[in-house]
Amino acid sequence: VWKELGERSMVDAAGIIANFQRMVRIADGTGIVLDKQLVALTADLRDELGINDYPTARLTREAGWFARLLARLFRPLLPALMRRVTSRRPRR
Repeated sequence: VWKELGERSMVDAAGIIANFQRMVRIADGTGIVLDKQLVALTADLRDELGINDYPTARLTREAGWFARLLARLFRPLLPALMRRVTSRRPRR
C-alpha cells in the first residue's frame, strides 16, 4: 500500500494514528465523562467495542432504556443531520 500512497502519505498516516492514540490515552486517563446525548447515541457501539470495560467508563452514567430506544430510532438520521450542520456557513 505504501508504494501506491507514497512515503509522505505514510508519514502523514503514522502521525494521525499517533495523535489519535495520544488523545485517547489522555481522555481515558482523565476520565472524561460523556454527555447524556452522546451516551445514548453510542451505547450499542461502546458495548460492541468493549469500551465500557475500561476502568474510567464507570464515571459515565449509562443511558436508560428510553434514551437508548430514541437513539436507535434517530441514528439513521444522523449522517444527514451532520452534513447539514457542517455545511452551514457562519452568519455575518
